[in-house]
Amino acid sequence: MGKACLIILSLILVTPASAQPRLPKDYYWQKMDNGLEVIVIENHKVPLATIEIAVKNGAYTEGPEYSGLSHLFEHMFFKANKDYPDQEKFIRRTEELGMIWNGTTGDERVNYFFTFDKDSLEAGLKFMNAAIRFPIYRTEDMQKERPVVDGEFQRGESDPFFQLWMAVNKKVWGDLFTRKNAIGDHDIINTATPEKMMIIKDKYYFPNNSLLVICGDVKPDQVFDKAKEIFGDWESSGFDPHVKYPIPEFKPIPQTEYLIKESSIAQTPYTMYTWQGPDTRNDSMSALAADVFSTILGLNSSKWQQSLVDKGLASFANISYQTEKYVGPVSIFAVPNPGKLKEFCAEVASQISHFADDDYFTDEQLQTAKEILRRNHIRNTEKPSSLSSDLTYWWCSASLDFFTDYQAGVKSITRADIQQYLKKYIIGKPYVAGMIINEDMNKQLKPAEYFKNLKSF
Repeated sequence: MGKACLIILSLILVTPASAQPRLPKDYYWQKMDNGLEVIVIENHKVPLATIEIAVKNGAYTEGPEYSGLSHLFEHMFFKANKDYPDQEKFIRRTEELGMIWNGTTGDERVNYFFTFDKDSLEAGLKFMNAAIRFPIYRTEDMQKERPVVDGEFQRGESDPFFQLWMAVNKKVWGDLFTRKNAIGDHDIINTATPEKMMIIKDKYYFPNNSLLVICGDVKPDQVFDKAKEIFGDWESSGFDPHVKYPIPEFKPIPQTEYLIKESSIAQTPYTMYTWQGPDTRNDSMSALAADVFSTILGLNSSKWQQSLVDKGLASFANISYQTEKYVGPVSIFAVPNPGKLKEFCAEVASQISHFADDDYFTDEQLQTAKEILRRNHIRNTEKPSSLSSDLTYWWCSASLDFFTDYQAGVKSITRADIQQYLKKYIIGKPYVAGMIINEDMNKQLKPAEYFKNLKSF
């Protein structure tokens, strides 16, 4: 590892969590007495403002008995609260303020956001305050919303890739699978009660486990004053939720495993290979290297694309890494050519075995990948309303300093860093590989004869 990498790694890992974080230009941070962190992003491109609040909650906080309830909680956020005691009044108020609004639930974050005219900032903050602090869980609302959330699950199940993802990830994460499955479980979703919603709220929905971001055509000093006035009396939990309710460590994949799943909706075979990759608590540098390497393999000029797509073995072949605080997965997803399925499987194994070779990618490809990540970052800043969501993801799954240092960290990544990442997490390491295929193709192509018997890489 070079000197530049060591400097970046030190910046990412050593800065105390309680210290003033490093932030980009026009980003301003304060921490209230109740523990609520507030960030203002000053951006005057358009006369709008976005308010977002993120909570360190999501699939990773859910044992089997709560699987999917963080997602249901997110949906219930937009129903009723102390100020707007039914959804009709809630929706009417969003229309009065001209809001665009939504929320998401992931592995390590639940977030809610509103975008509206800048002149409605104070009203928007009060609206968010009522929704996040004083929800009302009415039985009739839950009866309406449970089928909506479960419907998302059912729509996912109509996609062969989703079916494959579920099957592979159940093997990758074992008895902790619910902590990587934000969509949840049918039975848990359909039997959820207002009492269970309060359990989620009373564990995680506190100011000291939340980040409030206000982005747009605003003045930071005025925003901080309003935020303190409105959110300042939100009472801290008095405990760290992730200390009181610790996240269990994911067990390593014990051994390489292959599975073939038959499904009538798989009109063509899909394949997926998944490893347990780095996390930002213990190996931030490998997280950066994973992003760079995945970008290299996405280049049309890469050996990966040329060997699989250009030669007609697959119509699509992608590798991705998901940055997470608690073990980020590394996954290959590909759509092989059914007529060349055996050759495809053999070539995937061959390519992976050469990932860490000195000549697997060129210096030019390494630099191109870094430039792509830099351009993607620039494009992401073109839309002010998306800045808050980008920031809160990193706050939950890494840190504010990691967010700020990301581009410098990517720029510092060397070939040796990538090889170290590959040898530590991919080459020779256990993984789970899955294929989904329909019954007729399975009988005709007989993938069990070769998909499950590939040499180790």
